[in-house]
Amino acid sequence: MHFDFTQIPHEQAYKLVVASVVPRPVAWVVSQDREGQVNAAPYSFFNAFSDNPVVVGIGCGPRAGAAKDTLANIEATGQFVVNLVSAATAEQMNVTAIDFPHGVNEITEAGLTTAPSLKVKVPRIAESPVALECEIFQFVPAGHHTIVMGRVVAQYVRDDCVLDAAKFYIDTPKLELVGRMHGRGWYARTTDRIEIPRLSVADWEARRGG
Repeated sequence: MHFDFTQIPHEQAYKLVVASVVPRPVAWVVSQDREGQVNAAPYSFFNAFSDNPVVVGIGCGPRAGAAKDTLANIEATGQFVVNLVSAATAEQMNVTAIDFPHGVNEITEAGLTTAPSLKVKVPRIAESPVALECEIFQFVPAGHHTIVMGRVVAQYVRDDCVLDAAKFYIDTPKLELVGRMHGRGWYARTTDRIEIPRLSVADWEARRGG
């Protein structure tokens, strides 16, 4: 069945896409206003987009007609930290998604702690196994969303998940990350994997018998 996005309400087009483009990695974004007040919120419109410079992007929507705290903070300071969500922290991530009033510290509400970042003033979530420290690269308007592109200037990885620091090898399965699925509350674990080696032209020709 085809759905013509020019002929259906945008809410329904959005519903179709987020039910199909799965799993999506979750950006657990920590930001900070000019006074140093910290905010944390999860975003599933998130991915990596460039290798040099390393750029990640998140899609920030509005909040009651105004910019969400995350977007307002990034606009004010130019910095943010993307923490990745493990299965062990998924419930706490969900707490930080609550639409608390402005000024409430979501990290405290979720029983989490922070740790200093290496290159930016914004702290990371100490319980997260991975944190990407970002400086603003570009804001891209997209309807009532703003795509925030961040240049990654440093990355934290929990020590026990580093296989070989000299070779920059990470034990990705040990991170036990989760991804966003369909609906309002479904997530997927990344512990169920399949390996499909990438093929060269020679591999393909050999497989086809020359």
